[in-house]
Amino acid sequence: MKYQDQDFSSFHPYPFRFFMFLSQQGADRHNISENKAKWKTKLFPFFQIFFFFQLIISRTQLVLGQDWDGIIITQADYQALQALKQELVDPKGYLKSWNDTGFGACSGSWVGIKCAQGQVIVIKIPLKGLSGRLSEKIGQFQALRKLSLHDNEISGSIPISLGFLPNLRGVQLYNNRFSGSIPASLGLCPLLQTLELSNNSLSGIIPTSLINSTKLYRLNLSYNSLSGEIPLSFTQSSSIVFLDLQYNNLSGSIPDSWGGNGNNNFHLQSLNLDHNSLSGGIPVSFSKLSELLEVSISHNHIIGVIPNDIGRLSRLRFLDFSYNAINGSLPKSLFSLSSLVLLNLESNNLDSQIPLDINKLQKLSVLNLRNNQFSGEIPMSLGDLPNLSSFNVSYNNLSGPVPSLLAQKFNSSVFVGNPQLYGYNASTPCPKTPSPITRGSKLSVKDIILIVVGALIIILFLLCCILLCCLIKKRASAKGGKTSGVKGVPLTAGEVEAGGENGGKLVHFGGPVMFSADDLLCATADILGKSTYGTVYKATLENGNQVAVRRLREKITKGQREFEREVNVLGKMRHPNLLALRAYYLGTKGEKLLVFDFMPKGSLATFLHACSPDTPIDWPMRMRIAKGTTRGLLYLHTNANIIHGNLTSSNVLFDENSNAKIADYGLSRLVTAAANANVIATAGALGYRAPELTKLKKANVKTDVYSLGVIILELLTGKSPGEAILNGVDLPRKVASIVKEEGTSEVFDLELMRDTSIIGDELLNTLKLALHCVDPSPSARPETQQVLQQLEEIRPEAAAPSASD
Repeated sequence: MKYQDQDFSSFHPYPFRFFMFLSQQGADRHNISENKAKWKTKLFPFFQIFFFFQLIISRTQLVLGQDWDGIIITQADYQALQALKQELVDPKGYLKSWNDTGFGACSGSWVGIKCAQGQVIVIKIPLKGLSGRLSEKIGQFQALRKLSLHDNEISGSIPISLGFLPNLRGVQLYNNRFSGSIPASLGLCPLLQTLELSNNSLSGIIPTSLINSTKLYRLNLSYNSLSGEIPLSFTQSSSIVFLDLQYNNLSGSIPDSWGGNGNNNFHLQSLNLDHNSLSGGIPVSFSKLSELLEVSISHNHIIGVIPNDIGRLSRLRFLDFSYNAINGSLPKSLFSLSSLVLLNLESNNLDSQIPLDINKLQKLSVLNLRNNQFSGEIPMSLGDLPNLSSFNVSYNNLSGPVPSLLAQKFNSSVFVGNPQLYGYNASTPCPKTPSPITRGSKLSVKDIILIVVGALIIILFLLCCILLCCLIKKRASAKGGKTSGVKGVPLTAGEVEAGGENGGKLVHFGGPVMFSADDLLCATADILGKSTYGTVYKATLENGNQVAVRRLREKITKGQREFEREVNVLGKMRHPNLLALRAYYLGTKGEKLLVFDFMPKGSLATFLHACSPDTPIDWPMRMRIAKGTTRGLLYLHTNANIIHGNLTSSNVLFDENSNAKIADYGLSRLVTAAANANVIATAGALGYRAPELTKLKKANVKTDVYSLGVIILELLTGKSPGEAILNGVDLPRKVASIVKEEGTSEVFDLELMRDTSIIGDELLNTLKLALHCVDPSPSARPETQQVLQQLEEIRPEAAAPSASD
């Protein structure tokens, strides 16, 4: 241990040497008087005691490894700490070091406490499982600068006295159970810089006084139950940089006074107001926020048009106006936003044509115009955007051909819902141009008669065929024969079978293994696992082929008509990293079976936690699994508009080439809301559930990203999230705690530590990304596209994966 940075100026550098000097002086002076000798004899024990205590204090400094000015805590701060400890419930005993003497409170031996001049300046106790309440005596810490109690289970109201601390700079109380209103007194803290109260149960209106501090630059009140309007004072703050009010019950219109007089002294970079009940139009004054990087007002009731002045936001990178009632056309100035990476306008009433100038957005990565009223053709130049990785124009009124580059790059699901659009798959081919002769000719009376007669002959022929088929079918039914799918004669892709001897209905979506309904029902079955959705079997057909069959619980599935509509959508989805649905069967007694390819290598959970020591899993393979899982999830989010909601290492499966394939996606569309709530609860027990789901009960993109982050941590650490939960803390918090207290080297799987000299930087960068994905604040988590991009930057691949199934 090195001590060169420690300050020992208040102590004698060599206390023992000084003691020896005094002894030597006493031995050499033979002519000292008797009185002086007696005085020395009396004084000598004092020197011993003084230097003994000095040595103990200096030694304590070395052991604690930090500077202490030697001043004991003040009485007021000591009493406040005791009151704080008394009202907090500490089931794991982290506060045992807060003993009753108070002598060492400022020495560094009390967990989470830092002092200066005998006064507490920092209280930092996150991720400790604390509950109880926060004492009002916290107002006695007159020198307190930072209060960090995030990721605990503290309830009750936020103390009003917290606003009477003149030196308070940072308050981090997010991911707790605080209730009641936000104290208006917090606006009295003149030096307050960050206030983070997200993911609690706070209610009432937002105090206008919060913005009074001229130093406040980060304000996060998301994921609460706050109501009322957005305070007008928020639009006048020149210091605020990050403002997040998403997932509340805010109403009224968004104030149109942002940026004041436009004097460029406003530094707002991130504004998130989505998932509220805001109404009115888009504020024109947004254009005055010259430093704005991202703005989201999705899932509100915003109306009107997009202001033309939006083009003045030259630094804007993320713009999300989705799920509102915005109408009109896209302003031309929108396409001057050269830094734009994400443009999401899904589910509005936008009309007119998609402008040709859209090709100016060269950095655009995500473009979502789904479910609007756009008409005309898709601009050919869209295919030339170099970074476009997510695109959706489904359910509009578009017509004409799809640009060939877009048709090759994206799945047909991003174009569906446009009846006059063609050229994006085999079922919508481009129409043939009629020949010049046909185009200009006129039919004679003789030609018309011949056409009519020919049509009548064709109709009569078809009627005869129909009658003949009915007779054959009637005879076959009388003899107990089957209409189709005779045993031993498998169906082809797209065929529907009546179900054989047992009745029912079998629908195929193609695949390497074809079978009849009787083949499926007579197969030998071995249970692979059970879940809220039902039971999964390994079915071995008579010919030896194997498939995986999920039998859904009858009581939780939707009605047959709605079920078939949803399952037919899932059956057409194809991606290299998704487990393809190959068929489904509806029985006469209400049973519902889903048939998938059987994955012989099992799941990632088995791969990581059940492999023998002789089966090492190296870093390149783990990275390939992480990328494959992320690609599959990105496809679900952007191309299929599906939230997985239950992503765990148990439903990441491996084919014979060890390619990752996500299973159980889209099942939430086939079952009731109550069943989905049970699935989310199960994910929490396993350690994959995002913290906000305890309140929201409905998964979204950011909760899927959290689950993905847990899987990446699982790949890095080799630890099961379920084991961490059993020990009282989830895997993300456990990893964060280890990194903070012991360093990153204690986090990684021992198998990976053998090659740290080669892959050390990759491990660290991947760990940072994973911890970013599991950030307690959903708004701080990256998008799925960003996760994939960073993984590919950390460890580039020689060739991109094939897009074929």
